Amino acid sequence: MANNQVEFKFPKGVVITIAVVVVLLIFISKSAVTIGPGEGGVVFESLGDGIDTETTYGEGFHLILPWNRMIVRKVRQQSISDEMNVLSVNGLEVKVNGTIWYEPEFSNLGKLIKTKGEDYERELLDPAVNAAARSVVGRYTPEQLYSSKRDVIEQEILDEVQNILKDQYLMVKRVLVEDVKLPTTIRTAIETKLKQEQESLEYEFRIAKAQKEAKRQKIDAEGKAVANKILSASLTDKILREKGIEATLELSKSPNSKVIVIGSGKSGMPIILGNQ
Repeated sequence: MANNQVEFKFPKGVVITIAVVVVLLIFISKSAVTIGPGEGGVVFESLGDGIDTETTYGEGFHLILPWNRMIVRKVRQQSISDEMNVLSVNGLEVKVNGTIWYEPEFSNLGKLIKTKGEDYERELLDPAVNAAARSVVGRYTPEQLYSSKRDVIEQEILDEVQNILKDQYLMVKRVLVEDVKLPTTIRTAIETKLKQEQESLEYEFRIAKAQKEAKRQKIDAEGKAVANKILSASLTDKILREKGIEATLELSKSPNSKVIVIGSGKSGMPIILGNQ
């Protein structure tokens, strides 16, 4: 009994179509790139000149040649924190904890990566911040660093960093000095001095307040004295007699029985005799 074998043959056109679809799927999988929010991308041309410095791709879906590579980096504002050992103006070692806010220039992201590499923070930002911190902190005493000059130091470090990174495609937005750590003995001495200065200021304030109050009371007393003097000078004998008569007449209206002798008192003032 002969075996019947059935042979399946795909049409040539179908085979070609399947092959094309497979190639397209591979092509798309290798070429499709999605850049997330707050990110930017530059193309590394494997068969060309390396980083394409002319075009920076924004967030969204993009297609590139499958033999190229998209380098994606954050382009929104971000921060790094660090602790640096620096010297004050008198050579004392100080530890400074700080945070710096920065962002790459979006349109020049390709130039930044091409010149400084993908890890440009370590290659470019860290050395600039450390150099600026050493330069600025070296101008001040430990006491100034610990208390009164914090805002000034932050601004000076920012200015120095921005100057160092000028034309380097990296923008520094803000510098924050969070803490200045001094040797315990130095810190204690500074805190004691600051406390004494504060107590002295409070004592001077109380003295000044007491002096102002004393001056106010003196002015008030002098004003009352002048007013009494003017009033006394205006009360002549004639006016006093008239006021006395007016008061006597008012008293005479009282239901209590009394005797009023007009002009019998000293200096012509009326005399009021009690109940009869």
